[in-house]
Amino acid sequence: MKDEKKNTGMFTKENYLWMLAGIVLIAIGMFLLSGGKSNIDPAKFDADSVYSPTRITVAPLLIIAGLVLEIFAIFKKPKETTA
Repeated sequence: MKDEKKNTGMFTKENYLWMLAGIVLIAIGMFLLSGGKSNIDPAKFDADSVYSPTRITVAPLLIIAGLVLEIFAIFKKPKETTA
């Protein structure tokens, strides 16, 4: 009989590493989207900090990139080894 390595799970270690990278990208995007202390005075609206390029452009792009990376990690097939 041949000694064949059975794949007991759906994902390999490489899949989980890609998923972790996607989660990190999504978390960074959410952190940038939330911003920081936008108003020193709560009674005054500061449009420059609320509509900053980081919150409007960079953060959503990071979140979308993280979601695309998650989809890639789920559909990635493991490398087949021939022995």
